[in-house]
Amino acid sequence: MLIILSPRSLIPSYIRDSSVAVIVYDVTNTNSFQQTTKWIDDVRRERGDEVIIILVGNKIDLESIREVPRELGEEKAEELHTLFIETSAKIGYNIKQLFRRIGEALPDREDNFVQNECRHEINLNTPEEISTKQCSC
Repeated sequence: MLIILSPRSLIPSYIRDSSVAVIVYDVTNTNSFQQTTKWIDDVRRERGDEVIIILVGNKIDLESIREVPRELGEEKAEELHTLFIETSAKIGYNIKQLFRRIGEALPDREDNFVQNECRHEINLNTPEEISTKQCSC
């Protein structure tokens, strides 16, 4: 039996333990922009509100053939409660800013994780056991 997996069918395995989803569309391709809603829905279905989602309009260096205005990306991001940025991977525009935005969004989530998941009680008043062994093996 031959099973052909589409990229969409692999989403659960890719995002199962992720903290961030970066959904990228091509600003010169309206169809790629329209598909982002499905990708965001898939991420939310798998991770709920536990994941930071950033919508990225890429290829802004191709302004002369742009099909998706910046305002449309901003509106969709606001509507779907995601972060938003436009970039050009080709010329490196806003790439560092993209990762800064992700980094800025992460600490709040990490603090909550540390507070809720990694709480270990250490009793400093408990006397240390003295080993009767001569060597440390």
